[in-house]
Amino acid sequence: MRHFDIQVYGRVQGVGFRFAARKEARKLGLRGWVSNEMDGSVRAAVEGPEDRCYAFIRWCRQGPGYSWVERIEIGEASCRGLGVFSIR
Repeated sequence: MRHFDIQVYGRVQGVGFRFAARKEARKLGLRGWVSNEMDGSVRAAVEGPEDRCYAFIRWCRQGPGYSWVERIEIGEASCRGLGVFSIR
C-alpha cells in the first residue's frame, strides 16, 4: 500500500474535476479524498496498491474533458487508513 498527496494546478475547478477524480479513484479501488483549494487548485490524497496509485496520478496529469492541467505536485506519506474515496 502507498499513500500519495497530489496537488493539481490549472483550470481544474468548475469543470467537474473532483467528480471525475472520485469516479476514477473508485474504479481503481483507491481510498482517499479530493477537494478544491482556495488558490484554485485541486488537492487529493490517495491510498492503494502502487500500480493503481500511479494510474490515478497519470489520470490527474490529463484530467477530465474541460479541464486543463498546468502542473501537478506529488508527495508521499505514510498510509493513514483513508476511507472510501470522497469529495470534500
